[in-house]
Amino acid sequence: MPTSPPNADPKLNILWFLPTHGDGHYLGTSRGGRPVDLAYLTQVAQAADSLGYYGVLIPTGKSCEDSWLVASALVPLTKQLRFLVAFRPGLQPPALAARMAATLDRLSGGRTLINIVTGGDPVENKGDGIFLDHAERYEVTREFLDIYGRLMRNETVDYAGKHLRVEGAQILFPPVQPGGPPLYFGGSSEAAVEVAAEQIDKYLTWGEPPAQVAEKIALVRRAAAAAGRHVTFGIRLHVIVRESAAEAWDAADRLIRHVDDETIAAAQKIFARMDSAGQQRMSALHQGKRDRLEVSPNLWAGVGLVRGGAGTALVGSPEQVAARIREYQALGIDSFILSGYPHLEEAYRFAELVMPLLPLAHGNPRLDVRANNTGPFGETIANGLRPKAAQS
Repeated sequence: MPTSPPNADPKLNILWFLPTHGDGHYLGTSRGGRPVDLAYLTQVAQAADSLGYYGVLIPTGKSCEDSWLVASALVPLTKQLRFLVAFRPGLQPPALAARMAATLDRLSGGRTLINIVTGGDPVENKGDGIFLDHAERYEVTREFLDIYGRLMRNETVDYAGKHLRVEGAQILFPPVQPGGPPLYFGGSSEAAVEVAAEQIDKYLTWGEPPAQVAEKIALVRRAAAAAGRHVTFGIRLHVIVRESAAEAWDAADRLIRHVDDETIAAAQKIFARMDSAGQQRMSALHQGKRDRLEVSPNLWAGVGLVRGGAGTALVGSPEQVAARIREYQALGIDSFILSGYPHLEEAYRFAELVMPLLPLAHGNPRLDVRANNTGPFGETIANGLRPKAAQS
């Protein structure tokens, strides 16, 4: 296994996911679906908060509730949890975005993270009023970040670019975090790598096999070094963890139990229209076929049969999942953005089964075993006597 680079953080940040686009027990069907309202999102967010997750990603797009409104609703209901919310350059002027970010950062006491999403679905983009090709969207992203970054540094900005122009732009109420909330960003194209190298704090990749992730990290590192910058790295994955590997793989099979060939074909047709290099790499892992879903040890591409974006899951026992995470960590990944189905239950499973096996940069206060099994009336023990440990 490769060793961690000298500048890699030996501790990990583990984030969870708020399923504002829906949740349930199965993919590709409404059967087993779960209503996603504020009450449920509060449950997931408060579980992640109390379990010691570093933060939560709130997705963006027309199939999701608005990430900023969701974050604003949940900030006062949580204590330590950070919220990774999205900007879509081209949808928002950079000065408005800067005010939004600074406001949420102040309201949350510095618990805001920013996800820059360029968008890879031309059909969805047109519905949002964006009629730009792939190269033009990244031009807009670069100009957006030029202006946004200067505003976050308390500059008054005059700027005239190919796509964006401002005169005397400024924000009057600065963010809590100096320089503004950290910027997260993902993209596999050459244009995306250039933006990441020049302007992003944390580069995100979807869950490809370690060898492919290593190549991508090396590429971004070289580009950042050429720009005189240092970029850190994160990865977006689903997770299916159970006490045994057999149980975990059974759960993976159940997750796509109701997915038929027609549903897969319809989903893959939608993904094929996208001009996202990352989506193309995800789809190439399974090629829409069920017989090649374990694409690397414990890395399962079944989610990507019907779900766009992040399409792979770590599947296995706690020890196996932790080992795969440490493998990615050795490549330079310090942040893991995870999710699972249903999201409430899987948040608990991962926190209870895997987090104790990882070197976390943040606490997990709910997992102090001394606070468990203390009831006097035999809830999980008999009378006042604790059960003896099983002999191995």
